[in-house]
Amino acid sequence: MPFSPSELILNADGSIYHLNLLPQDLAPIVITVGDPDRVEHVTKHFDTIRVKKQKREFKAQTGTYKGKEITVISTGIGTDNIDIVLNELDALVNIDFNTRSVKENLQSLKIIRLGTSGAIQPEIEIDSILISQFAIGFDSLLQFYDSKHIQNTKIQNAFIEHSKWAVEKSQPYVITADENLLTHFTETNYHIGFTATNVGFYAPQGRMLRAKLQDDTLNSKIASFRYEGLKITNLEMETSGIYGLSRLLGHHAISINAILANRTLGTFSRNADKTVDFMIKSALERIKSL
Repeated sequence: MPFSPSELILNADGSIYHLNLLPQDLAPIVITVGDPDRVEHVTKHFDTIRVKKQKREFKAQTGTYKGKEITVISTGIGTDNIDIVLNELDALVNIDFNTRSVKENLQSLKIIRLGTSGAIQPEIEIDSILISQFAIGFDSLLQFYDSKHIQNTKIQNAFIEHSKWAVEKSQPYVITADENLLTHFTETNYHIGFTATNVGFYAPQGRMLRAKLQDDTLNSKIASFRYEGLKITNLEMETSGIYGLSRLLGHHAISINAILANRTLGTFSRNADKTVDFMIKSALERIKSL
């Protein structure tokens, strides 16, 4: 049955509603960044650029890097935006916009997040690169989907018990990276981590300015959690949503993080731009051989 206009929303030119992209605008490899200004930090390394579009915080450019076609798109901050971006990327390749129906032959995208993050383990140094093998989401996004079959309930239940997780908060969920992409992008000097995706930047990440925290020990509980050798390494705001929706929709995703802060030590990078550019150039070199 075709999707109704209220469910699959298209613009007047036939592009998908929020991303403002047409199916032919999208490459099979997609780099996501949070900040719209970071799109050009990636595409300045491209040989060619054939698409430049922006609507709200969603800025997209498609071009080639050493013969490999790539789309770079900004998501803005948070898994609420990831819900929009991942569903609309999937629609661009797997829904026929003319018939408003799912295509018979489905396509899998390769999705690489290049983001920034703060470490919560003291041994993870500032200006290092961390690849997320696991993500634990505190954001509730995946709980709105039929997703129990892709969640690691043993790890998430162990975390809930360890942290004395408040029932008023959304139930955490744990998702793994795409195994092949994890292997492909791993380098000897990279950390392999377990990333916590938070629903906000201040209280959800243990920052207190004027409003008091519900649990001022939460960050220490997160940092002290252990499960069969795993420990949570860093905090950010998108990875769990990218991993969860990618797995549900049949895409392959990896999250690469430039560590710009260490929350345990209270330190912040003095070379943030240099570190982010190193991450971008390293990722592009890996992408060309995908």
